[in-house]
Amino acid sequence: MWRQRDITLRPRPRGFHLVTDEVLGALPELDGLRVGLVHLLLQHTSASLTLNENASPDVRRDMETWANTVIPEQFAWTHTLEGGDDMPAHVKSSLMGATLTLPLRDGAPVLGTWQGIYLCEHRNHGGARRLTATVWGEE
Repeated sequence: MWRQRDITLRPRPRGFHLVTDEVLGALPELDGLRVGLVHLLLQHTSASLTLNENASPDVRRDMETWANTVIPEQFAWTHTLEGGDDMPAHVKSSLMGATLTLPLRDGAPVLGTWQGIYLCEHRNHGGARRLTATVWGEE
């Protein structure tokens, strides 16, 4: 069984946001799968996806602090037409990535106890973000 759907995530401010429930809630077809994969593609160049700690919000704040320290806005960027946060957002997106592929078992992603899906919003006002989810599996 193959399924594909587009998911629009609600707008969020700059930062690292746990979106596991929002993403999985938009994929009811997972319930019927015994085994499979879900591939997520974030269709943006100034945000990213990653898998990390799902319990402590301190981790998300520390990730944002680290990213802003390593990839500062105050730098000799050439691409500046879309604002001072745009080019650093592109670099962060490339480093963290725009895709995740997760194994599925018994209707749910196989995640570690403390793992969750993050939307990493690298713009001050990125707006709603679109994902394409491709699901493949056996019922």
